[in-house]
Amino acid sequence: MKLLPPPNPNTTSFHYHGGGAANNINQLDHHCCPVKKNKVMPLLQHFFSSPSILPCKKNTNKNQNFIIKWAPRMDSITTIIARPTSDAAADLLLLRHHYRKNQRLAAQKEKLIVIMGATGAGKTKLSIELAKRFNGEIINSDKMQVYKGLDITTNKAPINERGNINHHLLGDFDPELGELTRSDFRRLTWSKVKEIESRNKVPFLVGGSTSFVHASLTDRFNPATNVFDRSNSSNSVSSELRYDCCFLWVDVSFNVLCEYLRKRVDEMMDSGMVEELAEYYASGSLSRHPGLRNAIGVPEFYDYFNSKGYDSVDEGTLYEDAVNDIKDNTCRLAKRQIEKILRLKTAGGWGLQRLDATSSFRKVLTSYENEKEDWREIWTRQVVEPSFKTVKKFLEEE
Repeated sequence: MKLLPPPNPNTTSFHYHGGGAANNINQLDHHCCPVKKNKVMPLLQHFFSSPSILPCKKNTNKNQNFIIKWAPRMDSITTIIARPTSDAAADLLLLRHHYRKNQRLAAQKEKLIVIMGATGAGKTKLSIELAKRFNGEIINSDKMQVYKGLDITTNKAPINERGNINHHLLGDFDPELGELTRSDFRRLTWSKVKEIESRNKVPFLVGGSTSFVHASLTDRFNPATNVFDRSNSSNSVSSELRYDCCFLWVDVSFNVLCEYLRKRVDEMMDSGMVEELAEYYASGSLSRHPGLRNAIGVPEFYDYFNSKGYDSVDEGTLYEDAVNDIKDNTCRLAKRQIEKILRLKTAGGWGLQRLDATSSFRKVLTSYENEKEDWREIWTRQVVEPSFKTVKKFLEEE
């Protein structure tokens, strides 16, 4: 047996002499091959015993030479190339075709629907509609919504608006246990995907915290590296993912989105956000919550709540300043999120399907109350229906 030199540090190539018969696999010479037997053998058995390649097995020569490329970091065989010693070349090409078709099964990558977008772009609404249609469950990837508390301030979807869909990592984490890191979220996401898959449900990862999304999806993650720091050219975005992902990016023209976000802040104030923050400050939780205290709304109201009771302080001005700061900071957050999404798409080559929801948002901002149905029709036509077709096709693929 002749061992081929590895084409790169992550791949090992070697000859296997003996053709497609499963009982001849043991002829692999492990003494000259640096790949561990307990990893290679099960995958070879899976390949050569697969029913999908049985039709072309009968024409494979038992003295066939194969070149097998093995990727140790992925624990999978990446390519099997046959070198014909007879006229069975066509059958051997078919053999390669069937192998590549079954490659995903050998790698055992879970399918995952990933819905991204800036804050307020409609990710939650779309995810619930799709989860209903595709028997799905939703994993939250908003770094502030993972914590218990401040439901209005962090804009968690109320239970009665979740469409009876199971939501995970949404208000599940006790903020007094510390700040949830990207590594923590990566571990939790992996566990939740496995859990959802075990129930034969479709997992959806939904949220605007792009750093959490990147940490949970990339195949090799380095917590010491910030891939969104463009000042460091060595911080590259990997295109290798640990799941088989379908990416949906809900996008809204920034000027339209920012106008909508300002309006949404006013609605949050009317829904009891100030009272929620007053209770939070009164409880003394600020010093005990290193993560949740960074939610937009908490630091902006610091001066207002710490100055109450002093006659010399114009509370009305402090209140207006806090609300305006929340609006400005929310728009800044949306801009940063869009920039990070674009980096994943361009630098990382992530296949994000952009869904332009601008028309429906513009309709929301310009419609009277009795015209609200119009924006829903636009939303369905321009966002929901294209998403449905994409997800359906993705789930039907092998």
